[in-house]
Amino acid sequence: MKKTLLHTFILIASLSFSLAQAQNKISMTNLQCEMLNNPEGIDVVQPRLSWQIKADVNDVKQTAYQIMVASTLENLKANKADLWDSGKVTSNESVNIVYKGKKLGDRQNAFWKVIVWTNKGEIKSDETAHFSIGILTYADWKSTRWIGYEKLSKDDSVSQYSRLSARYLRKAIDLKKQVKSAKVYIMGMGLYELYINGNKIGDQVLAPVPTDYTKNVKYNVFDVTAQLKEGRNMLGTILGNGRYFAMRQDYKPYKIKSFGFPKMALQLFVEYTDGSNEVIRTDETWKLTTDGPILANNEYDGEEYDARKEMKGWNTTNFDDSTWINARYVQEPGGFYEAQMTPNMKIMAEVKPISIKATPRGTYILDMGQNMVGWLQLKVKGKSGDQITLKFAESLQEDGSLYIANLRDAKTTDIYTLKGGGEEIWEPRFVFHGFRFVEISGFPNKPTLDNFIGKVVYDDIKTTGTFESSDATMNQIFKNAWWGISGNYKGMPIDCPQRNERQPWLGDRTTGAYGESFLFDNQTLYAKWLDDIKYSQTQDGGLPDVAPAFWRYYGDNVTWPGTYITVADMLYQQFGDAEVIKKQYPSMKKWMTYMEENYLKNDLMNKDKYGDWCVPPESLELIRSKDPARLTDGQLLSSAFYCQLLGIMQKFAKIANAESDIAHYEDLATRIKKAFNAKYLNTATNSYANNTVTANVLPLAFGMVPENLKEKVFQNMVHEVEVTKNGHISTGVIGTQFLMRTLTNFGRGDLAYKLASNKTYPSWGYMVENGATTIWELWNGNTADPTMNSQNHVMLLGDLMIWYYENMAGIKSNPENPGFKEIIMKPDFNAGLTFVNASYESIHGLIKSHWKKNKNGLEWNITIPANTSAVVYLPTTDSKKITVNKAKLEKIGIKYKTEGNQQIVSLPSGVYTINLK
Repeated sequence: MKKTLLHTFILIASLSFSLAQAQNKISMTNLQCEMLNNPEGIDVVQPRLSWQIKADVNDVKQTAYQIMVASTLENLKANKADLWDSGKVTSNESVNIVYKGKKLGDRQNAFWKVIVWTNKGEIKSDETAHFSIGILTYADWKSTRWIGYEKLSKDDSVSQYSRLSARYLRKAIDLKKQVKSAKVYIMGMGLYELYINGNKIGDQVLAPVPTDYTKNVKYNVFDVTAQLKEGRNMLGTILGNGRYFAMRQDYKPYKIKSFGFPKMALQLFVEYTDGSNEVIRTDETWKLTTDGPILANNEYDGEEYDARKEMKGWNTTNFDDSTWINARYVQEPGGFYEAQMTPNMKIMAEVKPISIKATPRGTYILDMGQNMVGWLQLKVKGKSGDQITLKFAESLQEDGSLYIANLRDAKTTDIYTLKGGGEEIWEPRFVFHGFRFVEISGFPNKPTLDNFIGKVVYDDIKTTGTFESSDATMNQIFKNAWWGISGNYKGMPIDCPQRNERQPWLGDRTTGAYGESFLFDNQTLYAKWLDDIKYSQTQDGGLPDVAPAFWRYYGDNVTWPGTYITVADMLYQQFGDAEVIKKQYPSMKKWMTYMEENYLKNDLMNKDKYGDWCVPPESLELIRSKDPARLTDGQLLSSAFYCQLLGIMQKFAKIANAESDIAHYEDLATRIKKAFNAKYLNTATNSYANNTVTANVLPLAFGMVPENLKEKVFQNMVHEVEVTKNGHISTGVIGTQFLMRTLTNFGRGDLAYKLASNKTYPSWGYMVENGATTIWELWNGNTADPTMNSQNHVMLLGDLMIWYYENMAGIKSNPENPGFKEIIMKPDFNAGLTFVNASYESIHGLIKSHWKKNKNGLEWNITIPANTSAVVYLPTTDSKKITVNKAKLEKIGIKYKTEGNQQIVSLPSGVYTINLK
């Protein structure tokens, strides 16, 4: 279990300084440590350190750094780097610097700071950052037993609609000395809340993140020094079901995994001021009850809470637990124990409802105004025994009642029973809902908007991107994308948040993860998900369509499991993360070999499962098209995609020091291209297969078209989009992943813009015009068969968000220098927009691109982070028409050149206003 590999754990310090140019002095302020996850308890012994330099002057380049790491804060402040002193290292690298100091052991504290030298001077600060090592070996948990209660209570059931009450546990501890420091390490399956002396520890919800618990189990770590006192203390936990106690037991058991009853393992390490230590662990002395107020909690069906059964003070020392039983020792989950290196979920925002209306049925319909993911907090007064039912849905039927057919058999209902005696405020703990509308029944008086607050729940990760343009439809699509992406971040990227599915489908994120990375700091989320995929791999190399494999779907296709490789490529491109590739490469190679040996026939990949999923159908009532002219050959899809993956694997092999693999990948790709063109390319019509847009866009995007035919094939594809389909989308999940960028890269950004701004079916704008506030699962999600029309999916975004940023805003990381160390700024100014204002918080710092056309030409405001540079493309051959910060281009001493009909300008870091007449 011990981790020696590098992990995607990165500490980021933000160094801010200003330069008084007249005196040529440097001053520093505001050294901050921004953690990508909980710094208390990481399980890697060589974390990577990163910092950002924030400057108010241009052309700042780091020339050297010195990292100092100490075991105590006092040592660090005294410049006693007893763990690691890197010395002065000549380097311009400021991200992913590998710790190379003394070996870090269990629960080791580490305090660090960095000195930076730049071409503008030296940067020092007295501020520091901190991390600590977790529990590195399985043996260190050996004295800690898993405890729980593996029986049903009287109102529990195991069925298609399983019910299981929450488990409440408590343990009194006596601390006979003054506490110097204390940390708690907890694994609570499936979900937990932790309390000390009546206070909840942490602001996380729905913790920990889900995994296949037979493969790996995540533990969370909290510093609880401030919560403990000398004398008697009380530890308390509530265990919910989560993904551990499966919601649909005895329902398709061949498909749906279940792991058992909720259980817990906990260790509390206490250090006293006299230097002695004590460890408190879970054992049979803990007390337990299932007779608490949470009667049932089920992710699909909701939470039932009876406030009359509340146990006041149950998690404090002043409580009589004589009716509670002793917890039982139970079998461990089976997976090995890992520190959770990605944030937990959290209540990230609140939404106030916009209307509440009475119905003829005596109920009320609450409208949140936004399709959101989370739950509803209610405030109410009533009699003991009054029962309020909250039923959640995404939309309404024509008669004003909830539309629930698309939820399938998910009940999506919370029930609250009042205790009476005054105002009561309640919200659930162990469920989430995807909803805009709530039907309220049983409310003891006439409810008002003030009785309800929507709680928005997703992973505690930062929004990193903003986008605004001259097109209102595109702006609303961006908002819809933000809401859809955030709502489906649930410790893993799921497909939808509302119906009886909510699964981490690989195919939804093949390219989607790339686009999402511009909106959210999703690096650790996707690094964790790659581990989920790796752990789900079969011994012979197969990968599932869903990972963690909560559903046993192993279809052996290419386009879904290939996400394993494309997401790793995204992490490298966007975050400069080469270590994740080194870590995952052996499993990726194993899958590529597995597919080659089992399904490559005559140099074509002879296996596909889903086709170009969700092509706009010929009838608005259909889920899937039945017209062969709209469908793309599955062998074409899998062969083209596998060929593209071979190209990525060549890059990965070099990064992973597996250069001996490259020749095989190159040879195989060459053979597949030849066989692919021999079978599918029609040189008479300059088209592939049956001439769907997807059939043509894939070989164009993947570089498979013979050089002399590229333009002809592209023009043929343009005709299909522009004329045959009347400027509308005709691609499904696969084709849409490459459509927008390919159109723009071949010179038809205007056509891509038309697709992006359309308001008629099928288009993203059609969703907006029909009231969508997230992205639908289907292009015709308002009319199709209700069994499959989730109104909050992200898979049909394809490469749209990438296109927004890279092609419209002009914010792209150079693949040759990834992680935005060098930025390519190349907007398509002639696509149809008149202004774009976008920003992206990269790992190196904030990038801004704000351009607008006016009567005098083009004005473009650019921000390039310190210690990076940008290659800026301007649409003119005449350099004399360009001014930078009001100075003529040729007079400011920067490199530029003419290439085709563009000026290419190399800019160092800084803030610039570029004007083009």
